[in-house]
Amino acid sequence: MPLSRKRLESLSPWLVTLGLFALWELVVRLFGIPNYILPAPSQSLAEGWTYKGPIAEHALQTLYTTSVGFALAVGFGMFLGVAVGSSKIVYRAFYPVLVGFNSVPKVALVPILVIWFGIGTVPAILTAFLISFFPVVVNVATGLATLEPELEDVLRVLGATRMDVLLKVGIPRSLPFFFASLKIAVTLAFVGSVISETVASNSGIGYLMMSASSKFNVPLVFAGLMVIAAMGVGMYEFFAMLERRFTSWAHRG
Repeated sequence: MPLSRKRLESLSPWLVTLGLFALWELVVRLFGIPNYILPAPSQSLAEGWTYKGPIAEHALQTLYTTSVGFALAVGFGMFLGVAVGSSKIVYRAFYPVLVGFNSVPKVALVPILVIWFGIGTVPAILTAFLISFFPVVVNVATGLATLEPELEDVLRVLGATRMDVLLKVGIPRSLPFFFASLKIAVTLAFVGSVISETVASNSGIGYLMMSASSKFNVPLVFAGLMVIAAMGVGMYEFFAMLERRFTSWAHRG
């Protein structure tokens, strides 16, 4: 019985993922690649199951630092995005600084954070924050800055103040941009947390992967990568669901 288009669409992410894993497994076994170079997915999953306790503990730490850093990025990014998007003076003043700051590799900031705060949770939270607030600022500012001038003029003629235009039209209209930025920012937050954990932490998936690599336990390294990917996909889907819930008016179908 052929699958309907809607059913095929819902199953396509699983089919592609399973297909990639199957291809990976086949290539490793076909060419006899040793597991200290590229382990098969089955070997990584088996190693992950063996170390499921430590992996769960370190994954919770990474999820915690990522969530806190991401929450800070959303709050700060929303505030700064509204300021930048609603004022040309603030836009011209801050945008070059923001672009310049975003051009700095965040891994270069980790040693500075370690000097200031020591190794552990705080550098991971701050790295997640620093790497993920920029997309929120840019998208919120873009949503506000692209408000049609004609619409703004009409609202002004009808007696709306600048604050009314911002709160009742500008911010609601920028919600699709805002939720789109959340999906980007949350994946970047994971990148920031793991970067910091690999350099300056005694816990987290990044630390687990560095510890495993020092013992040439490459299957465990790949198991850590799979856990990070799974958490990233889970968070992405969560914010995609929120986007569909709160901005359904902006999407077709």
